[in-house]
Amino acid sequence: MPDVIIPGPAGRLEGKYSPSKTPGAPVALILHAHPRGGGHMDTPVTNMMYDEFKERGFSVLRFNFRGVGRSQGAYDQGLGELSDAATALDWAQAHNPNASYCWVAGHSFGAWIAMQLLMRRPEIAGFLSVSPPTNMYDFSFLAPCPASGLIAHGESDAIVPHDEMERAMSKVRTQKGIVITHDIIKGAGHLFTDHLEPLEASVKAYLDKRLPEVEVERSEMVSTGKR
Repeated sequence: MPDVIIPGPAGRLEGKYSPSKTPGAPVALILHAHPRGGGHMDTPVTNMMYDEFKERGFSVLRFNFRGVGRSQGAYDQGLGELSDAATALDWAQAHNPNASYCWVAGHSFGAWIAMQLLMRRPEIAGFLSVSPPTNMYDFSFLAPCPASGLIAHGESDAIVPHDEMERAMSKVRTQKGIVITHDIIKGAGHLFTDHLEPLEASVKAYLDKRLPEVEVERSEMVSTGKR
């Protein structure tokens, strides 16, 4: 798991990168929670998602947004952070030019950034959205959502009540054949303190089911010449 420094829009971005040993393996980008709420690339939820993709043979990158850890720059209300994420994905793809597809995963603020990146990058085949802050940010840009994914939320989330998340996400339209799976983790709060294991079980179960489907879908796209 080498430390990496990525040239970012506001200076260097500090990251951790695990390259796959399999040629043409997919890429996963993991985005951490809010920089001003203690979010950074080494939090338990971020690490867990990173490890899940690594175990499945992905080339995986996580990094600190601008102004966090050794990343240069300053918090930029999400605008700069979206640029950071796009730059980090560009970096990962440059190191994996034959990658079959990409996934994005984010926790809280990172989930909001990940979903925006999803709308801009057609090579992203799926997402994990943990505790999306639907009461703090507008998610109406998912119109329609272009890829299937998982939304995992804590039943006892006091920062983003799960009823609010359900209300906001119920308005999201999807493209034909796209399914957004919701999983409410019993007793869990926003940070999943003492509930990381059930969150991990949810992520594992979803990826076990969904990744084989993505492989088939991507193979069909290649065979028919679609992208």
